[in-house]
Amino acid sequence: MTGKPWRNGTVWMALGVLLATGVAHAGQAGGVNMPDSLQVEGRTLALTHMELKRKLFFNVYVWSLYLEDSPSCTTQAVASDSLKRLHFRFLRNISRSQLVESFRDGLRRNPNLRDGSLHHAMETLLNSLRDVHKGGDLVLTYVPGSGLLVAGEATGGLLIPGKGFADALFSVWLDAHPIFPH
Repeated sequence: MTGKPWRNGTVWMALGVLLATGVAHAGQAGGVNMPDSLQVEGRTLALTHMELKRKLFFNVYVWSLYLEDSPSCTTQAVASDSLKRLHFRFLRNISRSQLVESFRDGLRRNPNLRDGSLHHAMETLLNSLRDVHKGGDLVLTYVPGSGLLVAGEATGGLLIPGKGFADALFSVWLDAHPIFPH
């Protein structure tokens, strides 16, 4: 299953359960409303942060961070072996090459992603990406004991097992977008 698109109906059903969301909308950015909490595998994730990403004069996407725990710093958020999710909602059409380039540039900030097994996991993620249309999503969910689930219109869907790659990805993202007080 590692690095291959999901083809099994059972996996798609599990993905549907993971993507189930609540109906209350507490977060809003760039015209996008996101629920204040999500139920994933019977556990609650709270909306911790939501932000609009602009490039030049264009709204590109809104990203949301959902956490099961309430960490006080980035290190705790990354190290915690609890459910966490980065959810991207695209506000314009983005080509696969633009998406891959953006992810590659960001992930290169972590030296652990340049070589070895984490580099292979990064390439697996990048290879799963596809063109995404306005309103499409990319959902990255770390599930303890399983790994990083990659879902949404912007990907073919996959599971990257283990915690190491998920930690590296969340670390890069939260370091580049600090949301916790210093």
